[in-house]
Amino acid sequence: MTANVSDVEAAALAAVDEAAIGRNLLELLAVPSVTGTDAESELQHVLARHLERTGLDTDLWPMDLDALRAQPDFPGGEAPRTEAWGLVGNSEHGGDGPTLVLQGHADVVPPGDPAQWEGDPFLPRITGDVVHARGACDMKAGVVAIIAALAAIRESGARLRGQVSAHFVVSEEDGGLGAFGTLARGHTGDACIITEPTSGALMVANAGALTFRIEVPGKATHGSTRYVGMSAIDAYLPIHHALARLEARRNTGADPLMADYPIPYPLSVGTVQAGDWASSVPDLLVAEGRLGVQLGEDPAKARAELEECVAEACAGDPWLRAHPATVTWPGGQFASGRLPEGHPLAALVGEAHADITGGPRPAERGAPYGSDLRLYSGAGIPTLQYGPGDVRLAHGPQEQVPVSEIVTVTRALVLATLRAVGTK
Repeated sequence: MTANVSDVEAAALAAVDEAAIGRNLLELLAVPSVTGTDAESELQHVLARHLERTGLDTDLWPMDLDALRAQPDFPGGEAPRTEAWGLVGNSEHGGDGPTLVLQGHADVVPPGDPAQWEGDPFLPRITGDVVHARGACDMKAGVVAIIAALAAIRESGARLRGQVSAHFVVSEEDGGLGAFGTLARGHTGDACIITEPTSGALMVANAGALTFRIEVPGKATHGSTRYVGMSAIDAYLPIHHALARLEARRNTGADPLMADYPIPYPLSVGTVQAGDWASSVPDLLVAEGRLGVQLGEDPAKARAELEECVAEACAGDPWLRAHPATVTWPGGQFASGRLPEGHPLAALVGEAHADITGGPRPAERGAPYGSDLRLYSGAGIPTLQYGPGDVRLAHGPQEQVPVSEIVTVTRALVLATLRAVGTK
């Protein structure tokens, strides 16, 4: 750590409870808060108790799902759900300082094939400094860092000029309902740090991602006379090849923030379903996937490009010309978002990280995935992502996070928070 730390900041850093960070992480990981499940709601109530213990004024409320879904800018969703809880904790506003939002999501993706894991995905496994479990880096480690930073600031007795607001949200993994509902309730701020896993980098922009569905018709017949029918699988192949060409076109001349990625804006088909009997020629294929949205691109333009691509593929094929595929857009619809160029939030968080590590300011990059950043940015709140963990391990059976990395991020959040809101 460098010497660029005030007495107030040093006291707050000394109050960081590293043992509590480990305990809290294990507690949160043991709750299988898969998006849309009852456990997702359970974890929001657990987190509310943590915020209350840090002395924050806590707002825990059931969201009106029907009203939110009826909004014209609703971000979409993929997981079925009957309830969603919002959770915000606000510190006392001490004067004329700004409000800094620290945001994290409580939900996780399903664990997938249990055989790929070493043990139960929701029973945290510890090897040295590293904790393995579903949600370890995406993003319960980041949520724990927020709680620990707020607790340290309170324990140190620091008096804030502005306000800190912790937003813990659901449904980030399937569209952003939680952040959407939190902002709609009127919870806002002057800047926001989302503690998604960034491996120490500053993610100042996010590409978007749009979920698409392509339905390709065929003509059913007995498998022994397939020549009198048309397999929907065979009919889909020209479309699949056309999608690959579209991906290549859309990834030429990418924004410099995305230069580190081999494919900045991936177009990926994630599921393909066809047929209902082995000896029948399938009469329908349904392919679903995600279309990467370029930084600053209108999602409507991205949708139009994919629809045009599919239409051109159909026009060039004899069967599809007479029986065209249809494209729809179910599920999550993530626009892109970015921190305004030159905004001081990037320097503030970068310098806090450098002061904690004694190294240089971290690099500024864009992320190739959608996140809640675009909702906060869209609401006029300058936002970046900075948090513990390696996103390449997220959503997989090797998901893990070093506790030491959570401690580093916690300490940087302490400095960034105190400097952002000011102290008396």
